[in-house]
Amino acid sequence: MVPAAPAVIPAGVMKLADMIRTIPNYPKPGIMFRDVTTLMGNRLAFEQAVDEMAEPWRESMIDLVIGIEARGFILGGALAVALKAGFVPVRKPGKLPFETIREDYELEYGSDELHMHVGAVDPGARVLIVDDLIATGGTALATVSLARRSHADVVGASFLVELPELGGVARLRAANVQCKVLVAFEGH
Repeated sequence: MVPAAPAVIPAGVMKLADMIRTIPNYPKPGIMFRDVTTLMGNRLAFEQAVDEMAEPWRESMIDLVIGIEARGFILGGALAVALKAGFVPVRKPGKLPFETIREDYELEYGSDELHMHVGAVDPGARVLIVDDLIATGGTALATVSLARRSHADVVGASFLVELPELGGVARLRAANVQCKVLVAFEGH
């Protein structure tokens, strides 16, 4: 169980990693699932996380935050408000009702595809890509590709959690994408 945070904590003082529950052997043996819903359920931890994720981008004139399904919607929506930007969802197949563009990508254990509405991102829009966790970087890179195919300027990407052993941030940086990560957990 995650301990409740004290009622008043100065900004940037709470150790966010302590607010994230770890579930061993999910979704398969050997995987340590990092459950950020426990952090999101604590008002002070969630507020601190959103503030810290937004901070490096406040002067970047972000037009749109692109949130990756599903927890990236929660964080992305909050960051869009914090940055006074619009929000665009990137979803799994069959979830968006209008015409979409799609991008295939590889996962740690399989492959999938992401979709974004055609016209959701105007050419030249300055976008920030947001998700709760980055592992290998497959979903984030697919989202970067969708944004760039829409002729957006990908200003950066922001994540609550990174699994550094899996190299996702390094892959994004190799694709010329600046990254902000709040918490890193060893292992996967």
